[in-house]
Amino acid sequence: MKKFLSLIFVLSLLFACETNKKADSQTIDVKSDEMAYASFGDKIDADNALSTQEIATKYENLKVGDTLVTKMSGTINEVCSTKGCWMKLDLGDEKEVMVRFKDYGFFMPLNAEGDVIINGKAFITETSVEDLRHYAEDADKSEEEIAAITEPERTLAFEADGVLLKQE
Repeated sequence: MKKFLSLIFVLSLLFACETNKKADSQTIDVKSDEMAYASFGDKIDADNALSTQEIATKYENLKVGDTLVTKMSGTINEVCSTKGCWMKLDLGDEKEVMVRFKDYGFFMPLNAEGDVIINGKAFITETSVEDLRHYAEDADKSEEEIAAITEPERTLAFEADGVLLKQE
């Protein structure tokens, strides 16, 4: 009986380790047009990505509830400092795109910076005060900055199924 219980314990431990491996991001080096990228999530290529100006124009025409399947390029402004579970991309004119990752299937490195290409769905959301405060906490904002959040915010959002992070 002890051998049987020991075997079950060892198998449980092995399966638990396999589950954790799946939750980690897989980084694969991709080369496209002589640029090197680290790949996260689904495999995508760098071709035909909309520029920040092009995607900004597309966002102007979206209403809450609309969805646009697309690929865009942008520059990282901020990454979740806790897990890398979201990032914000610069859209110019003091606008940002809030990027989350499909089904939390992958995360970005906590120190990710620079240019990225993302593939997925662009849309507009209204973000609640509670969620805005949570994101501020994740970004290590001060208590005063968190308390100053009192109104919901219209957010330019993106659910990425794949990301290419440009390697320097």
